[in-house]
Amino acid sequence: MLSRITHKTRYTYEGPVSHCLTEARLTPRLLPGQKLLEWQLKVEPQPSAITSRQDYFGNDVSSFAVFDAHMELVITASGVVELRPPAETPHSPWTTSETRAYLASLAEPAALRASEFTWESPFVPWLAELEAYSAPTLAPERPVLEAAQALMTQVYRDFAYTPKATSIETPLSVVMEKRQGVCQDFAHVMIGALRAHGLAARYVSGYLHNDAGFEGAGASHAWVSVFAPGVGWVDYDPTNNVQPAQGHITLALGRDFGDVTPVKGITVGGGAHTLEVDVRVVPA
Repeated sequence: MLSRITHKTRYTYEGPVSHCLTEARLTPRLLPGQKLLEWQLKVEPQPSAITSRQDYFGNDVSSFAVFDAHMELVITASGVVELRPPAETPHSPWTTSETRAYLASLAEPAALRASEFTWESPFVPWLAELEAYSAPTLAPERPVLEAAQALMTQVYRDFAYTPKATSIETPLSVVMEKRQGVCQDFAHVMIGALRAHGLAARYVSGYLHNDAGFEGAGASHAWVSVFAPGVGWVDYDPTNNVQPAQGHITLALGRDFGDVTPVKGITVGGGAHTLEVDVRVVPA
């Protein structure tokens, strides 16, 4: 399947910005089932230069500076991605207790690399209520991927998708109390629940096809990746209660939203601003 993506971010300021420094994580990852055929990043006003690098988690980062005074900044990422269906549904005989012990042992390179995703992070602190919430589902003798899928369904069932009910500043404890939010909240809840039981879980940012009928289409989306020994990382989307396949395009990976923020930076001047984001993913 070929998908054409257009992601436009527009900042409008109440006063002139003398200059800005910005970084964007807007380039889809290269993965076994995902191939980048073409991609471009356009910035208006034109920056002095755009440089590219990979961050600690292997995400492509584009950095740029605009030194001309401006009242509006528009960043447009666009291109074509090819997605191939997974060969088979992943299965692992390892239980949650065996997986926890494997990660804690640090005995192999895979365990060492995955273990850093067992700890709390800025947007996903350890919460006693998360540990209790997920304890029956993540029972010690349950196969780890079966448990992860059941937890995905549990979050989908118990939390209401409610746009504007939360913001990125809303603490995870408040999300647990209100039981509503959007995809980034549900991803953080599921990640926090898994980590509370010593399992490795990471945050995935990406896109959904506009015509897929999923919640979260038409904007950046988020889901969860869970580690299983012998299998690797397996993705789960608690917002839509599905395992991502050809309807999901992976953009970046990290511990939580803070590691994969699509656009962030600093400005000098400008005062208050408004932000508009438009994402379109259609068959190419």
